[in-house]
Amino acid sequence: MAATPLTTPHTPLLQKTLQSHAFLKPKTTFHYGTSPKPFSIPCSSTLQGRPPLQSQSRDRVFNFADGPATLPENVLLKAQSELYNWRGSGMSVMEMSHRGKDFRSIIEKAESDLRALLNIPEEYAVLFLQEAKKYCKPKVVWNGKLENYVRVPSFDGLELSPNAKYLHICANETIYGTEFKNYPVPGNPNGVLVADMSSNFCSKPVDVTKFGLINAGAQKHVGPSGVCIVIVRKDLIGNAQEITPGGLKEVEKKNEMKAGVLYNAIDESKGFYRCPVDKSVRSLMNVPFTLEKSELEGEFLKEAEKEKMVQLKGHRSVGGMQASIYNAMPLAGVEKLVSFMKDFQEKHT
Repeated sequence: MAATPLTTPHTPLLQKTLQSHAFLKPKTTFHYGTSPKPFSIPCSSTLQGRPPLQSQSRDRVFNFADGPATLPENVLLKAQSELYNWRGSGMSVMEMSHRGKDFRSIIEKAESDLRALLNIPEEYAVLFLQEAKKYCKPKVVWNGKLENYVRVPSFDGLELSPNAKYLHICANETIYGTEFKNYPVPGNPNGVLVADMSSNFCSKPVDVTKFGLINAGAQKHVGPSGVCIVIVRKDLIGNAQEITPGGLKEVEKKNEMKAGVLYNAIDESKGFYRCPVDKSVRSLMNVPFTLEKSELEGEFLKEAEKEKMVQLKGHRSVGGMQASIYNAMPLAGVEKLVSFMKDFQEKHT
């Protein structure tokens, strides 16, 4: 019986190489010793198909954090190269107007790329927001706490309300490492499925049409912290109940309330505090005021700082004090300032 030749996954490659190089076939054979001995070249088949190791800069680490998470090195390097002068605009992205054509092109390109990547239909809007808020206490259908979130139950066993407007899931649980491999259907035929996909967003294909709304923080897969991406069916936008906080009308109400509290305190101080602006045009954002005794202004500012209220000094061109109460300033902050102002007045009258 003829011997079967020894082959490895690399044999065809070796044969082709040997045949194509004449210097591997010497015309004269030299024998050292009594007789030539066969030799072999071991080739491990386990190396076949093994992917090459990814390169990593020596000054970089492999960051396994659950978020903010690692970002692709080539993306970071490109962002670094364009940070100083974005594509010949002569300015950094951090300097350009958020209403300008250059920045708008960035946002439009980001939306376009995301739509192509996830195959997002036109009937869905893509929003880039700063943050997410929680306004209600939902009915919990299942949370897995008793089992330390190590499994996802059968959807057939869930008691879904037939009247619920939506069903909300967390598509991937970051801490315990549990992920929905498929998705439930709301008990209400007209209800919508809402998913927080922060930690598995853009990690696999998703049928967007199964959801009414998808939200995801960027810090896991698609960018740094600070951006929340929302993909929402357009027919769901603008249908909030009147009691739902939000919108500029609600923002205006809150600002009017804050400004009213502060202006009332000034007007009712019997001249100890004075606002020079006519009441008909007083700003809801910036409230300037002075003290009847201007020599007390320095003490006022120092005492306020001790109470953890800072940046109350007025602009150098007008002096006095100024409280800027923009949207993010809570009513509690204004109330604390008013309480301090009343105590300071009592102390110096």
